[in-house]
This record gives sequence, C-alpha cells and structure tokens, in this order.
Amino acid sequence: MNSLLIEGIGVQNWTYIIVGVTFALYIGIAIWSRASSTKEFYVASGGVSPIANGMATAADWMSAASFISMAGIISFAGYDGAVYLLGWTGGYVLLALLLAPYLRKFGKFTVPDFIGDRYYSKTARIVAVFCALIVSFTYVAGQMRGVGIVFSRFLEVEINTGVIIGMIIVLFYAVLGGMKGITYTQVAQYCVLIFAFMVPAIFISIQMTGNPIPQLGFGDKLADGSGTYLLDKLDGLSTDLGFAEYTKGSKSLTDVFAITLALMVGTAGLPHVIVRFFTVKRVRDARKSAGIALLLIVVLYSTAPAVAVFARTNMIETVSNQPYANVPDWFKKWETTGLIAFNDKNNDGIIQYVANKTNNELMIDRDIMVLANPEIARLPNWVIALVAAGGLAAALSTAAGLLLVISASVSHDLIKKIINPKISDKGELIAARLSAVGAVCVAGYFGINPPGFVAAVVALAFGLAAASFFPAIVLGIFYKRMNKQGAISGMITGILLMLFYMTKFKFNWFGGGTKEDWWFGISPEGFGSIAMLFNFMVSFVVMKFTKAPPKEVQEIVENIRIPSGVGEAINH
Repeated sequence: MNSLLIEGIGVQNWTYIIVGVTFALYIGIAIWSRASSTKEFYVASGGVSPIANGMATAADWMSAASFISMAGIISFAGYDGAVYLLGWTGGYVLLALLLAPYLRKFGKFTVPDFIGDRYYSKTARIVAVFCALIVSFTYVAGQMRGVGIVFSRFLEVEINTGVIIGMIIVLFYAVLGGMKGITYTQVAQYCVLIFAFMVPAIFISIQMTGNPIPQLGFGDKLADGSGTYLLDKLDGLSTDLGFAEYTKGSKSLTDVFAITLALMVGTAGLPHVIVRFFTVKRVRDARKSAGIALLLIVVLYSTAPAVAVFARTNMIETVSNQPYANVPDWFKKWETTGLIAFNDKNNDGIIQYVANKTNNELMIDRDIMVLANPEIARLPNWVIALVAAGGLAAALSTAAGLLLVISASVSHDLIKKIINPKISDKGELIAARLSAVGAVCVAGYFGINPPGFVAAVVALAFGLAAASFFPAIVLGIFYKRMNKQGAISGMITGILLMLFYMTKFKFNWFGGGTKEDWWFGISPEGFGSIAMLFNFMVSFVVMKFTKAPPKEVQEIVENIRIPSGVGEAINH
C-alpha cells in the first residue's frame, strides 16, 4: 500500500517535497549560523574543522558545471570530453599542493588582499579586484543558468523565473550567514548532491549491465545476454548516425592540451576555492581539508563518464528514428523548456537524429543529459526529483561561494583597504552584505542571458583565472624578485587578452570569427593557457627593467616557505 502511494506521487510533487525540505535545511542552517562580525562573514572566524571544511570545499568546487553539465559534455564529445575531467581534477591537486598552504600561511583570505600586500601596491590590489569580479561573475553566470534549467523543468516554470527563485534563496543564506553560514550549508549540500548523483547512476548501471558500481558498469557487458560491451554498442549507435566513434577523439592535440592546462591553472587561481583554506585554524588543517575534499570530489568525477555513457545510449535508443507521436512524456515536458526540440524537416513524423546538420531534426541542449537521464531510464519519480535537488545544491553551493568573493572584493579589498580605511567593523559588514545583494542581481542577469551552456561558461571563468591570477600568485610565492610593476603589467595583459579572445569568438565582437579563425587552433575555452603565458612573459620583461621589491617584502616571501612553525598561520 505504502509503495503504491509513493509511486502515485508525480515528479513535480516529489520535486516540491525534496527541494522544499533541502531549501528549508539550507535556510535553517543560515539562520543558526548567521555572521555577526566581518571575520565570521569572510572566513567563518577560522574555526571550521578539516572534515567539515573538506566537505564544504568539495561542494564549493563541484558546481552546476560538474553536476549538470560535465557528463553532458562527455556524452556528446565522448573521448574529447575527458579534458574537463583531467583539467578540473588535476587543477585541484595543483591548488592543494602548490598554492593553498603558502597562501594560508601568508594570512590573507582574499586573492586581491594577497596580491595587494605581496606587491605592496594599491594599483595591484585594484587590478586584482577587477580580475576577481570578472572571474566570479563569469563563473556565477553558469551556476544561475543551472538553477534556471532545473526549476524550468521540474517546477515547470520559465528558465528566467527559475533563475530569480534561485537568486532569492542564495541571497538569503549568503547575505545572512556569510562564510560561516555558507560553510555549514555547503556541508549539507555536498551530502545532497553526491547522493543525488550516485543513486540514479547505480540504478541505471544495474539496469544496463547488472553491475552496481557505475565506474565499472560503463566498461562492462550489457545485461541483455548479447555479450556486447556497452561502449562497443555506443560506438555502433554513434557511427550509424554519422557521429564519430564515442571512444575516439576528434579534437586536435594542441587544443586538448590548451584546454586541460587552462582548466588546471585556472583552478589554482579561483578565488572562491582559495578562500576556503582560511576557514580552518592551522596550515596543517588546510592540507587535511584539501586531501579530504579531493577524495570526496573523486566520487563524482569518477562516476561522470559512466553517467555520460548511460545517458547517451538511452537517449539515442529512445528518440532516434522514433515516431514523434510516440515519444514518452519526459520528451514533451523538456520540450516546453526549449532545451530539446524537434523540427520535422521532411514532414514524415519520424525523429531523424543524425550528425549531418542539414538533415538533423533534433536539437538537444547538453545541459539536460544528467537531469533527464533518470526519466529516460524510467526510474522512480522520487529519484528524478532527487536529481533536481542535487543539481540545485551543486549550483547554489558554488554560487554562494562566488557571491562571497564578490562581496569581500568590494567591501574588504576596495572599500576597507583603499576607499575608507577607517570604516568600522559594523560598517564593513553592512557594505559586504549590500555588495552581495548587488552581486546577486548581476549574477541573475548573466544567468538569464548566458554566453553558452553551463560548462562552457564555467570553462571561460577558468581561462580568465588562469590568464590573470595564476602567474601573479605563483611568482608571488616562489619568486621574491617579482615586483609590483611586473605583476600588474602581467595581470592586465593576461586578462585583457583573454577578454578580447573570449568576446571575439563567443560574442562575435571585434569582427567575430569561426573555428577556422582560432589562433593556433585553440578554442576560447583553452585560450586561457596562451594568455597565461603572455602574462608570465610580460611580468618577467617588465620586472627586468624596474626596481626590485623592498627588502621586507622579499623576507616575507622567504618566510612563507620555511617549514618551521608551519603549524601556525601568520596573523596580521
């Protein structure tokens, strides 16, 4: 009786129940842990345990791009999509081992604060604030877009309305709780998103291959007794439709390398991830939380390729060469969002899904693949709703972290450090909250008018971080001779070059251009690596012709790499 009652509850009602419960949890945590000082607002007073911080970092890191879009990209790009797995996981290792402990020891909880003090310059701080805002707004646009997609399908509202609902929720707990509230909310959000990602993956792996471990299932034989491997079947389905074999790449090696490098070094320059290492008491705890976060991140990242294969196989088998009149309900519900569309070019009523763009009649937005996957596989309604809650948790957790970076950049680095150094703690806290409100409004606009699908937008943010911050941070830690003139010149060169390339090929500014016009054959998503190299070159050239940093700055650089006393952060 109970099972029949549960099965009788529709997807939309389940979504209201599960999403409502999770939102109530997030808001309750924000009220319980609301910030009462700037230190609580910015870094949760530096008192978070390594385990909690590891979970929060994992949630902060695994955005809508990781949850919603990454498996979608892999499902369409196949082997080529592996660049996102390599770049994002490798980048986190780079950040955790190479930069985070030293930044933590330096004692500055925002990237502009580190750059402003390390390069002893208000100009350097202002340039860093500008770069942080550009990176964060580009990144948060992808998150708000993800929120809109989830709401538009599962609550059956327009994408724009979904973005506005997400803005209100994230504004409430980010503005009220600050880093303290965000940290404990992200702990809950990690639990929600990882459960929501793994449950349908396990269900579908059993359904398709009989193997309950998705990471093994997608390389296993089909459960139909045919003896065919799942990947071989997908290769056959793909080639029959004119697509390249799923397990073979088509991208140039140069672009693969450039994208992977841009994602890796971009990760190491992301301000919303770096700030997480200041919420723990000691440098040792920062290392622990980094290791814990990496293990927690691997759970999702190792499962994403399996989810991509499951989704792609089911999608092709369900809709390709099928009469439109017989398509299942999920197809027509996703049609209302505009993220999947059928254009019957030959008026035969049959969905023709092929690689040839002239003959292809089916448009599929890759951002729907993870969200639609449980529906395509005919999983229970509560599982479908759970995935919606997971997608929202992933998007909102990262959006909250980014909004905090934006508000801290404005209130702490701009107002406190440059415009009004005498501002009171209370005044700074008010400024931080007002900055967060403004940031949410701008983020909402970009969510409604995004420059591309979620993971592409996020990849551009990584490119911007690679082009601007990575050289300044690395040289600031490991090269004491680097001076303010070199760092400022490098950051300006890198960010402007990346912005030019991104707007030229993504927005068709400056005459626009096609794939054939890419410089060195490198896509906008990978161009951050080229802009980063220009940043390094300009930094070194300018440094050679300008005065060395003051002796006390060079001593600070020496001290942050000394192991003795590493257990305690330098307090300023």
